[in-house]
Amino acid sequence: MGAHAIVTDANISSSLENNTTGITAFSMPGWQLALWATAYLVLVLVAVTGNATVIWIILAHQRMRTVTNYFIVNLALADLCMAAFNAAFNFVYASHNIWYFGRAFCHFQNLFPITAMFVSIYSMTAIAADRYVAIVHPFQPRLSAPGTRAVIAGIWLLALALAFPQCFYSTITMDQGATKCVVVWPEDNGSKMLLLYHLVVIALIYVLPLVVMLLAYSVIGLTLWRREVPRHQVHGASLRHLRAKKKVYLALFWLAMSSTMYNPIIYCCLNHRFRSGFRLAFRCCPWVTPTEEDKIELTHTPSLSARINRCHTKETFFVAGETALSPATNGQAKGPQDGLPDES
Repeated sequence: MGAHAIVTDANISSSLENNTTGITAFSMPGWQLALWATAYLVLVLVAVTGNATVIWIILAHQRMRTVTNYFIVNLALADLCMAAFNAAFNFVYASHNIWYFGRAFCHFQNLFPITAMFVSIYSMTAIAADRYVAIVHPFQPRLSAPGTRAVIAGIWLLALALAFPQCFYSTITMDQGATKCVVVWPEDNGSKMLLLYHLVVIALIYVLPLVVMLLAYSVIGLTLWRREVPRHQVHGASLRHLRAKKKVYLALFWLAMSSTMYNPIIYCCLNHRFRSGFRLAFRCCPWVTPTEEDKIELTHTPSLSARINRCHTKETFFVAGETALSPATNGQAKGPQDGLPDES
């Protein structure tokens, strides 16, 4: 690493004392800072509360514990961690462009939030793959509980491995008297390592998940279309330059972090079981009144006839009338234990 990239802890402490009271090119009026602080606070509160509620709805109710919903728990956990451990610190860093949190937390910020982001992407990919199997190949066996746990553990291990170089090469630097948390790759072959790392990340975090989700949902859509299933909503530089940059700097960070709060809102809007769960979770609020139907929706297992009707709608029973009621089954339709997927 270059000599300019390494600073001692004494220099960091001295610099932080100066930075605390200093005015930088990224400083802004108090009222603007208050507005941005409010925006970030709302983001964190909505993301943490919403994702924690999604996790509770699924884990606390037996009927909600399906393969797809376990991947949703993993996605919600990743988004919750992103909001809790990244958004607030990014706001403080972006609002003054000074790192106040020390060397150890610099390493943490370049490991865990990045890991959570990767986990979120691969959880969405796993959900797409599970929906593909459930709809396109409904009679194939679904992932077992141990298999689901193994896939989730694999997602976290892969995400940690992909985020580790960012953490390993994180360091504290001094830039015109301001403390920065940056990733500094080694001088020897550093550019090649950086290029290789970025290519791997692009391939594994962008290209591969995008291709898998695109193919999976395309085949799902074609399958449902051909079966005529009723259509449903599917689921430095000059000071002037710095001032211009400041206007969009916090907005970009806020938009990037706001993705952590969207999924719970989508679940609540598009899925009646999650709406019931949210009403039960926030029943202490005076404007929320859960009904008996909400409790039944999350606790009662649907009857066999209801499941058959759902499967009939998806045309998983449209094999042939004579085959479905063959003598081998004594005229009885198959139940979930015979390989039919439960509705997630």
